[in-house]
Parts: sequence; structure tokens; C-alpha cells
Amino acid sequence: MRLPTVRQNNNAELRAFDDTCLSLEGFDANLNFESVDGFLTALAAGPQLPPTEDWLLALCDDAFDRAFSDPSAHAAALRALQTRLSVLRDQLDPEALMDAPDQLRLYPLMSEWTDEARAQAVAESGASAEEAASLVTGALWASGFVHAAQAFPHLWQAPQGDEEVLALHAELWAQIEALLLPEADPALAAHIATVFPAGETPTRDDLIVQACYAVQDLRLFWVDHAPRPQTRRVEKAPGRNDPCSCGSGKKFKKCHGAAA
Repeated sequence: MRLPTVRQNNNAELRAFDDTCLSLEGFDANLNFESVDGFLTALAAGPQLPPTEDWLLALCDDAFDRAFSDPSAHAAALRALQTRLSVLRDQLDPEALMDAPDQLRLYPLMSEWTDEARAQAVAESGASAEEAASLVTGALWASGFVHAAQAFPHLWQAPQGDEEVLALHAELWAQIEALLLPEADPALAAHIATVFPAGETPTRDDLIVQACYAVQDLRLFWVDHAPRPQTRRVEKAPGRNDPCSCGSGKKFKKCHGAAA
């Protein structure tokens, strides 16, 4: 069977996204291209896409307005983020995921951290050995993903009452959050022992692929279990000859009913 083509950003779109993130990083060191991509991926995978002004504020606080004070630069930077988000939403399209459940459609943007790269980070930034150990491929991306979910807890709250559903939700999150763990962390060893067959030693790439499939499954999870909006209760309007509900003593038709 021929798998469907997965949409990806072209080189110009990736350059625009990278330039935008570099400018943001100058005002907030946490806004590197990996964490921003993780944040946008969570938006694409979530149960509901918040309004642009809401997720932009949650992602950048005031860094976006400070970095792009010029209106044309502001519009171009926002377009770069929205273009990346659009691609991620296509990659996580529920219908496409259901049509080919074994296909890996998500392509995250991550830097590869090797021993050499960690040593260079220590030499250039003065990072401690412990800080260098935390520099593992996928960790910054996963931190951005978690940040987005924490920014909108009312959207990301798992449905309560069904233990099986809650267990599935926790399992998917564990596979994403495993990318946050340094390679020597006992918690990562425990996760591997739980998820992978006995005696198997997965590579970092294996963990990343597993996390990407978890994101795809999480997107489908929210199709079935998205939070329902609260029901709005509308009070019945009084009849034209009934007393007006404002307490004026007049008939509704001669009071607020007249304005209606």
C-alpha cells in the first residue's frame, strides 16, 4: 500500500521560522526553535486550538512585541509561526492518521545533542556537568510541548471517571515526557523497562519516534475525548403582559420589552 504524502515546510518557510525564533531567543532564552516547535506541535495535537492572540501570549509573553515592534516585521514573524502551525496541523490531521495508523506523519524540529556538542556547550557557556547532561536530543522540544499544555489546562484536562481512558492518557504523556529525562536518569531506565521488551536498549532516536507516535495517538485521543463546552442556560423571556424582570413594576412590553 502506498502511504499518503505528508506535507512539510519548504526551505523558505523553515528559514523564516528559524529567523523568527532567533529573534525571540534574543529577548527570552527559552524561546529557541525547538521549544517553539514543541509548543506549536502541542497546539496542533490538542483538543481545541486557542485563538492566536491567546497562544502567542502564552508562548512569548511580551517577547514577541519587543522583538517585532515594526508592524511589517510583526506580521512576517507571526506568519512564519502560523505557517509552521498549519503544517503541523496537516501532519496531525485526524482523518489521515486514522487512514494510516502505522505511518509516522509528525516531523519535529530538533537539534542532535552529541557528547561533542555537550562539551562545546560547556566550553562556550560555562554550563556545569549536570546541566550538560540534561542536553539531550528532544528535551527542549518536549519542554515546549509540555509548556503549551500547561498554558491551557482547561483544554488539556483528561476526562475523569474512566480509569482505562485515564491510563491511556497517562501512557501517551509518559512517552512524550520521557524525552525530558537525561540518559543516565533512573526514571528513564524505569520508563524503558515499562514500555520496551525486556533486554532491549532503545536509542535516543527510538524514544523520539515513540514520542512522535504518542503525539499522533494523543491527537486521536482528543477526537474521542475532547472536553465538552459548558451548556449555556437561557432564561425564558417574560410574556409581553408579564411584569418586567427588572423589578420596575411595569409590564414587560412597556419596559425592557419595548427596547427589544
